[in-house]
Amino acid sequence: MSKWRRHLHANPELSYQEHQTAKFVADKLRSFGIEVSEGIGGTGVVGVLYGGRRGERSIGLRADMDALAIGERNDFGHRSRNVGVMHACGHDGHTAMLLGAARYLAETRNFSGRVVFIFQPAEEMGGADGGAARMIREGLFDNFHCDEIYGLHNWPGMDVGAFAVKSGPMMASGDSFEIEVSSKGMHAAQPHKGADVVLTAGHILVALQQIAARNTDPLDALVLSATQIHGGDAYNVLPNSVTIRGTVRAFSPRARAAAEPALRRVVEGIALSTGAHCKVSYAQQYPTLVNSEPAAQAAEAAGLSVFTKVETNPPQTMIVEDFAFMLEDRPGCYGWIGNGPDDNGRILHSAWFDFNDEALPFGASYFAAVVEQQLQ
Repeated sequence: MSKWRRHLHANPELSYQEHQTAKFVADKLRSFGIEVSEGIGGTGVVGVLYGGRRGERSIGLRADMDALAIGERNDFGHRSRNVGVMHACGHDGHTAMLLGAARYLAETRNFSGRVVFIFQPAEEMGGADGGAARMIREGLFDNFHCDEIYGLHNWPGMDVGAFAVKSGPMMASGDSFEIEVSSKGMHAAQPHKGADVVLTAGHILVALQQIAARNTDPLDALVLSATQIHGGDAYNVLPNSVTIRGTVRAFSPRARAAAEPALRRVVEGIALSTGAHCKVSYAQQYPTLVNSEPAAQAAEAAGLSVFTKVETNPPQTMIVEDFAFMLEDRPGCYGWIGNGPDDNGRILHSAWFDFNDEALPFGASYFAAVVEQQLQ
């Protein structure tokens, strides 16, 4: 698994460009004696394995394959050979763990029923255009029925050998917004001749924070972050437009639903006060990731047979994950697997990140344990 993982790390591919990664996965699965279907959801790969005994139930196991547009700063032997692209989120490790489980299960077949191995593209693209939603639209669960589905993500800062899982909401929903502030533009020394879009944008940036602080129930967690602001080309010109972009994260459907009208109300009010024109675009991208209680209990039981520590009530995170689309369609569970210390840049989406190979046996064994437990 370490050899596979390091090969994938050295050869990362962006969302929907995972052609060589998909070929690597498909070739491995076929070498294990597993039925393979390719091109599901673009570059996705699905493997099907039947157990040594007849059974009607089917378990899905999922790993993501894509990398990020980040230039790697590591200098070890398996560093990225694809300039400007790297596995900074550990999908190389996720893929290697599921391949390891697939090989073991193909050799032992100590279960009754069927396992569906889902190697998903484009997790990092996200939303309705991302790999999970697209695979579902293109018939993933219609053609490869799964009674339950399970996935994993490495978690820097958790000890290797540790596992975290909980029933209910575990990872946030994620929406995006864009605010275009416009006016006619004018000389910087004559601001009275029009609406100042830079000043308007500044008021908007500050006022947006009242949505979480004053317009949301304190018992409902919500984060609104403006992450981009663009406008202006010269020091002595007040520009004719400024664009603000950002994200909204929440757990409860109530808080999520209330965020968009609140944002529009704030923006419209400030635009009215300054005389600028504002256009708001808002898109709901990721649903909240919600683990079903029976599947979470099953994951906990399987985890106790594999990991040295199992945390059953970890803190929720505002990070989003498109496995949430699959959990909307099928009952299942998503868990976090320890990746060791998060120092020296070993954090998600960092140019210094590298998946910890010591975690590979734990993840592969967990996937196998879920199957043998749920398909006894």
